[in-house]
Amino acid sequence: MEIWVDADACPNAVKEILYRAAERVGVRLTLVANAPVGSPPSRLIRTIQVSPGFDVADDEILKRLNPGDLVITADIPLAAGVIGQGGQALSPRGDLFTTENIRERLTMRDFMDTLRGSGIQTGGPSAFGSRDRQAFANALDGILARSRVPPARQ
Repeated sequence: MEIWVDADACPNAVKEILYRAAERVGVRLTLVANAPVGSPPSRLIRTIQVSPGFDVADDEILKRLNPGDLVITADIPLAAGVIGQGGQALSPRGDLFTTENIRERLTMRDFMDTLRGSGIQTGGPSAFGSRDRQAFANALDGILARSRVPPARQ
């Protein structure tokens, strides 16, 4: 298993949790973004900067994804693509996207997009806080424990 991060909009607190988890369990972690992303020096952590553009980072993740890999993203269409390729998708707030819930999430996303396109103010997500950070850490720990990730080779 490798962990992929849709890093452009990923909260720094989540990245910090991921850095520690990668070192703790020995799993490869790759952050993909349109802009430079700083990361601690590690043989397990790398960054990939892609060219600017709509869904360029998402496409890069899907191109490199292997079945069983984990992707951290709040992007529901990306999560659907990950699930379709046999991967796992986890939001930065600790919500696991599954084959059972992804269709509903896509439908709700499209509905809200239609409302916004009609000029209706729908608001956005609440501010990322300590409960979100803890929910993410707990969900990640559960996934890593179930996966029994063997240490990455150099």
